[in-house]
Amino acid sequence: MPTVEGREARVWIDEYVKKAGKLSGVAKTVRALVKKAVAGCEEYVNPWKIPTFDLNGPLCFYMVAKEHVIFGFMRGAMLRDPGKLLKGTGKYLRHVKLRNQADVRRSEVRALLEEAAELNRKEPVTGTKVQMKQSRTARTQKSGRRATTPD
Repeated sequence: MPTVEGREARVWIDEYVKKAGKLSGVAKTVRALVKKAVAGCEEYVNPWKIPTFDLNGPLCFYMVAKEHVIFGFMRGAMLRDPGKLLKGTGKYLRHVKLRNQADVRRSEVRALLEEAAELNRKEPVTGTKVQMKQSRTARTQKSGRRATTPD
């Protein structure tokens, strides 16, 4: 299990969500959506201390802001967006602003997530600026070794 600040990533993320105040329900719902909709994804904290999900490379992240939760997709510029939910102008990254749990439950949000996961399954994230440090689990799975030492 990846660690941050000497704690398991899961524990650190639990605390991050609790500290979200009025938006903690939104953050919990995003977290649950990703875990339910994307089988095999791994939750970790990226080097910028942002809760992130990995599936064959970085997939998505969420950050608590003042009035909304930012739900970002590492390859968002490549996603179809018929609902016009994605914001941002970067070369790769796009995000959705989620203000309440109903926003998270929109079918268009789940469709974006599922499309992003499918893209990562077909073509691993490599050779771009969105490439981030892989989690220990992802590294050991690729090499075929078992993880025996803690991060």
